[in-house]
Amino acid sequence: MHKRKLGSQGLVVSAVGLGCMGMSEFYGDRDDDESIATIHRALELGVDFFDTADMYGPFINEELVGRALKGRRDQVIIATKFANVRGEDGSFRGINGSPEYVRQALDASLKRLGVDHIDLYYQHRIDKNVPVEETVGAMAEGVRAGKVRYLGLSEASAATVRRAHAVHPITALQSEYSLYTRGPEHETFPTLRELGVGFVPYSPLGRGLLTGAIRQPKDLAPTDRRQIFPRFKGENFERNVTLAARVADLAQARGIAPATLSLAWVLAQGEDLVPIPGTKRRTYLEQNAAAADVTLTPAELASIDALRLHEAVAGERYGDMSTIDR
Repeated sequence: MHKRKLGSQGLVVSAVGLGCMGMSEFYGDRDDDESIATIHRALELGVDFFDTADMYGPFINEELVGRALKGRRDQVIIATKFANVRGEDGSFRGINGSPEYVRQALDASLKRLGVDHIDLYYQHRIDKNVPVEETVGAMAEGVRAGKVRYLGLSEASAATVRRAHAVHPITALQSEYSLYTRGPEHETFPTLRELGVGFVPYSPLGRGLLTGAIRQPKDLAPTDRRQIFPRFKGENFERNVTLAARVADLAQARGIAPATLSLAWVLAQGEDLVPIPGTKRRTYLEQNAAAADVTLTPAELASIDALRLHEAVAGERYGDMSTIDR
């Protein structure tokens, strides 16, 4: 597994990470045994960058990741997030970026993960009622206390990243990015590169659509939250599946899985990108990790770009985009 520098503060991670959210919630039923086996297989493949958040589960995903990585702390980079507030009953209670909440959430995450420090600590969503300078100032306290090594933001605009970076160096921005979603390229990427901030694409496989494994609504479990997303509804779904089939055709010509091709394209967009495709199954993990060894030719990249999937995709990313900092 190749390594990449994430940001300019010294963090080095595997070129492909593992998003752990779906192991505990949102993408169908849980299977903790297979999820832990997947994490262990990731380590065997050289994947050392694991992404979770306090809200996933809620709360139990951090515990799962901590359990799976117990005794291997010195081999891994653990990233987690705070700010999306949830109750024990799973209810969503808004976004909180107050300094008091930062301190509370950090200590709670450390306890659930069973570690004495977090490698990369993100603000999961920007609290529009609290200046980002105040939030990042409190996050920086965690760095000074030795509880956190590096700071990140998620779904933050270029302007917000710049403000945050002036308070304390930001190592990474995590936002959605894939063949379907290329918005960050225009304003965000230039700002990140100017500041020396890395980029961590989440949902780099279009929430599974680009894998080719989802072809009809029944391919999603009744408990799968993707069914409420606009891109998975009605005519949008049919259109987006058709678009994904074009990627599958190119992958077949290359002799690799559609997921591998899609991730190889993401990796080709810059050495400062580290995608974190999520899965709870070893089979899909292996397809994802294989992307790190695929170098697409200029002709192949041109063929993929010519599809213009981000212009043709149907539906917004979320039903309610109001919490996204733009």
